[in-house]
Amino acid sequence: MIELLVVIAIIGILSSVVLASLSGARAKAGDTAIKANLATLRVQSEFYYDNNAGKYGVMASSTINPTGVCGTTPVGNMYTDVTIQNALKTALLQSGNPTSSYCASTDTTWSVSVPMKSNSATSWCVGNIGKATTIATPASAATFAGCPG
Repeated sequence: MIELLVVIAIIGILSSVVLASLSGARAKAGDTAIKANLATLRVQSEFYYDNNAGKYGVMASSTINPTGVCGTTPVGNMYTDVTIQNALKTALLQSGNPTSSYCASTDTTWSVSVPMKSNSATSWCVGNIGKATTIATPASAATFAGCPG
């Protein structure tokens, strides 16, 4: 009888260790999905640029809403592109923190920041400069100054 209790205790300890490591793996998988979706956005933004007279279009620093739309009424900028919206939407779903996701663009530059799943205090930031990097998650759209170059 005691042997059975010892075996049950050992199984309980081992299962808690496995569950803890799976939680970390899920967060890392979410981070990878965010990075992959923002890489898609980088490629699609260049298609938009090439097809729109060499311009990304202007969008003041804004929050990305859960449907993947940057700002309230994106008109005449890269954030109207459906593929870009889908990439943003999927990245936000993986992040779990959509209210701290930001975007901005001018005719010649653009940047997007989405919090990481593993640590919402850091965000994955991509832009037209071709460099993607981790930054401290901005406090608001007004404080999002784009990605460091």
